[in-house]
Amino acid sequence: MHTRILIVDDNANIRKSLRTSLQGHPGWDVCGEAVNGLEALDKTHELHPDLVVLDLSMPLMNGLEAAKQLKRKEPAIPLIMFSSFATDQLRHQAKHVGIVDVVSKEKPVSSLIESIERLLS
Repeated sequence: MHTRILIVDDNANIRKSLRTSLQGHPGWDVCGEAVNGLEALDKTHELHPDLVVLDLSMPLMNGLEAAKQLKRKEPAIPLIMFSSFATDQLRHQAKHVGIVDVVSKEKPVSSLIESIERLLS
């Protein structure tokens, strides 16, 4: 059984790096990518991922607003925020909209991998 992950970030280099790192993990498959929150809603509906990794700061719709709408439509899908702005205030806002963890982009990608492993165990 593969865990299907959707990556949502407006930075193509970050998406590519995350795809490489996450696909290297046994049992994980990156089923798609989105460049903003609006596209994340469409891709989630279309691809039915098991987990969504969201950036905060994106054009058209940010990660918090996308999370709020994703939780309304797909409440069972866990959401992790991967952001440069991983402050206590953001963690509080993220939890309020249904995001289970906020991981800082300042930390190594292994921190995100550990968060996903904890969530899936």
